Amino acid sequence: MAQSGSEGPLVAGVAGRYALALYELARDARQVDEVAKNLDTFGDLLRESADLRRLVKSPAFSAKEQTAAISALLDKAGITGLAANFIKLSAANRRLFALPDMMRAYREKVRESKGILRAEVRVAEKPSDAIVEEIKASLREVAKAEVEIDLQIDPSLIGGIVVKMGSRMVDASLRTKLNNIRLAMREAR
Repeated sequence: MAQSGSEGPLVAGVAGRYALALYELARDARQVDEVAKNLDTFGDLLRESADLRRLVKSPAFSAKEQTAAISALLDKAGITGLAANFIKLSAANRRLFALPDMMRAYREKVRESKGILRAEVRVAEKPSDAIVEEIKASLREVAKAEVEIDLQIDPSLIGGIVVKMGSRMVDASLRTKLNNIRLAMREAR
C-alpha cells in the first residue's frame, strides 16, 4: 500500500487494516457505495473545518471527548450506518489521526474491487466538463479499463497537462517544455 511522504508505516498499516475490515463488512452488507458516500461526506466536512481537523489530529483530546464530538457531528451531518460506526470506533480506539488515510484506503479498495483505475490529472486552470470527459475517454482507451480521475489545478504548470496513472506519467506541461528548452540552450553553449 502506498503511503504519503510524512506518514510512517504504522499509519499505513493501521489505515489498511481498518479500511479492509470496513470494506469486508460493507461488501457483506451490500453497502459498499453507501459507506463510500458517507465517508466522502465526512471527508468534505474534514476539508472545510479547521476545528474538525484539529479534533481528528490532536492527541490532546481524550477518546471519550473525541467520540462525543464526532457522534454529535455525524448525527448533524446525517452520516449513519456502517460509516458512522466506523468513524466512532476510530475515535474510541484513539485512531482518528489515521482516519483520512483509512478513508483513502477504503476508496482505493472500492476502486480495485470494481476494476477502476485512478489517474491523477494536473492542469493549469479548471477545464470545462467537455474537456474532462475527453481526458477520461482518452485514459479509458489507453488503460482499457474504467478510470476515475483526481483533477488538481496547478497554475505553476502554465499550460498543458500532467497525467499520472499507476507507474506511468505523462508530462505535457508548458513549464516542463520551457525547462527542457532552457536545458538544451545551456548545453549548446
